[in-house]
Amino acid sequence: MTDQLAVRGIEIYGHHGVFDFERRDGQIFVIDLVLGMDTRSAASSDDLTKTVHYGLLVDAVKEAVENDPVDLIETLAQRIADVCLAYEQVDWVDVTVHKPNAPIEATFSDVALTIRRSRT
Repeated sequence: MTDQLAVRGIEIYGHHGVFDFERRDGQIFVIDLVLGMDTRSAASSDDLTKTVHYGLLVDAVKEAVENDPVDLIETLAQRIADVCLAYEQVDWVDVTVHKPNAPIEATFSDVALTIRRSRT
């Protein structure tokens, strides 16, 4: 049995991208997280230490996005997944990185990459 904790729409300013102006000027990235975990122990004990403190998780994800620019959203998504899997309660994570202001010469609403990573 796997429960899911979702935190969606985390807006973070980062300097990722392959173009010089993306690295220089930066842009908003929007992150969606879905964590697969068993929450029964936390529910029965009403103990925050038995679950993922999502406020601290978002702080860690924010730090991961704000620092050390990379070229690809694939690399950024993996970095975020690693942050999430550092929590022992998390069995798997879906990470979606949205880049709504990607440098594309066409009208579009979003560019997004979703990855799933697990402990196994």
